[in-house]
Amino acid sequence: MNSFDILRRPIVTEKSTTQQEAGRYTFEVDPRATKLQIKEAVEKAFSVDVVKVNTMNFNGKRKRFGPRFVQKKSWKKAVVTLAPGGSITIFEGV
Repeated sequence: MNSFDILRRPIVTEKSTTQQEAGRYTFEVDPRATKLQIKEAVEKAFSVDVVKVNTMNFNGKRKRFGPRFVQKKSWKKAVVTLAPGGSITIFEGV
């Protein structure tokens, strides 16, 4: 798995923006990726030092469209903690 295929998109919510002050950034990642692969992908993509990676798996919700039920896709979220003084510029709008 290519390291740039691991990171799918940044997650920008109210909670994730407040955590950026503490050096914690949130990404949607490939569900098959391990914590070590996520750490290497973030370090390679943004040239920062990663201290810790926390991951969470989310099961897809069931949605109803008329008489039919549809299953949304399951996904994985990773919260990456950077070393003190590190930051990722795409989140700051620069």
